[in-house]
Amino acid sequence: MAKKETIIVKGIPVVTFKLENEDYISLTDIARNKNAEEPKDIVKNWMRSRTTIEFLGLWEQLNNPNFKGVEFDSFLFEAGSNAFTLSPSKWIEATNAKGIISKQGKNGGTYAHKDIAFEFASWVSAGFKLYLIKEFQRLKADENNRLKLEWNLQRTLAKVNYRIHTDAIKDNLIPKELSKSQIQYIYADEADMLNVALFGITAKQWRDNNPTAKGNIRDEASIEQLVVLSNLESINAVLIQQGLEQQERLQQLNQIAISQMKSLVQISESRIKKMKH
Repeated sequence: MAKKETIIVKGIPVVTFKLENEDYISLTDIARNKNAEEPKDIVKNWMRSRTTIEFLGLWEQLNNPNFKGVEFDSFLFEAGSNAFTLSPSKWIEATNAKGIISKQGKNGGTYAHKDIAFEFASWVSAGFKLYLIKEFQRLKADENNRLKLEWNLQRTLAKVNYRIHTDAIKDNLIPKELSKSQIQYIYADEADMLNVALFGITAKQWRDNNPTAKGNIRDEASIEQLVVLSNLESINAVLIQQGLEQQERLQQLNQIAISQMKSLVQISESRIKKMKH
């Protein structure tokens, strides 16, 4: 299971985590608001309702192409009768549902996609649902702030390394007594060489292709691209000091960019696979 976060809702710790970029929340923890001793019974009682089965089935039909509709129809037909009972694990097994997750063991429990979790919370207590949404939104805001901070950190790192990079150009490529415009041209030329090595186009070409964009090619870059760009700037400074011609440096930097981006993609894929388990 993916890394868990815990929010406190009216004094009750409620676990949430991401799976395939979707948020899941513990139904077991929400149920403690109604029955702290036997929360699983609360979940089972909720799942006896025909209204609940209709909601769960509709959610799966909208979000799960592998949902088994025939088995769902059978549950829907039986739902609401005095003899009808349904556990989360039985629902998942029979219908191949993905909106609800059931885990056994010490750290087990029942989890559900946030859409379903909020619906369950409303059934448990309308007031508790409002507090849950408030704390969940606070958690999401904190996550967004952390991601923004991470992006800004990488952007700053790229700028710092760019200064190292331009210093190397000044020391090794700029002839004496050049005018300011000539110096700026050489800087821009080297910067665009890195753009071509990483993005495949120059800054001007990017602007021509994106006339409505507010920022530039680097402002629109992903965190992974900024990490690689930061590395390329440092490596290019070393290559300049070694006296390599721009054409040779461009070829080397392009291969490095391809290799590093492949590595970052593999790391991302590995993390996604771990989240699935």
